[in-house]
Amino acid sequence: MLVDTHCHIYKEYYDNIDSIMEKIRNNNINKVINNACDYKSSLEVIDLSEKYKEMYFTLGLHPESDFNELNSVIKLIRENINNKKLVGIGEIGLDYYYDKSNKDEQIRVFEEQLKLAEELNLPVIIHSRDATQDMLNILKKYKLKGVIHSFNGSVEVAKEYIKLGYMLGINGVITFKNCKLIEVIKRIGVHNLVYETDSPYLTPVPDRGKRNDSSYVKDVVLFISTNMGIDVESLASISNKNVKQIFDI
Repeated sequence: MLVDTHCHIYKEYYDNIDSIMEKIRNNNINKVINNACDYKSSLEVIDLSEKYKEMYFTLGLHPESDFNELNSVIKLIRENINNKKLVGIGEIGLDYYYDKSNKDEQIRVFEEQLKLAEELNLPVIIHSRDATQDMLNILKKYKLKGVIHSFNGSVEVAKEYIKLGYMLGINGVITFKNCKLIEVIKRIGVHNLVYETDSPYLTPVPDRGKRNDSSYVKDVVLFISTNMGIDVESLASISNKNVKQIFDI
């Protein structure tokens, strides 16, 4: 049994979520964490979690979302603090890939959510793209745990995140041609990893090009199993223990 620690199962991406959830069950994925990105998706993941017992959710404002929604998202998090399906604040972080002009505003919005996570004792799901040094500097200021979503950095950066108490979220990117992430994992080991899909994005090889869903997390685990010489059952067991260290599920 596997957990997909990061997906975006929204109606805008899937015509029939019932069938997607059935596919997930049939592939021995027993839990999924549906990550919000803005106020609209936050409302949706709450509703979907009530319908599907396997689905948990996080609430947060992504760095590419409308920052005017911050207060509404924070209010929603506070309103759901006793909802047993709420397992973290995310997807939050920094993204300088397309535009650094709003860097200060990104940092402000990110830190507001980190402060809230610290206050409410919730883990965080971190998005970091082209912002590693700022990210490390900021995370060092807070006593939090969580997942570095879609990690694809160096051994040195991996060790810095692990030292801060974070797990590394590994998804289909590791299967892509020319990706060197498996070499990083060979050096740091598998005891600080959790597995994710980021569906509907980043479908792993050999199905790259198809729309991703949580069932494909098994292909990520299989790729690591094959390249590390560790059986799938052992990887799943290690990962599930890691998930429980971070999330209350």
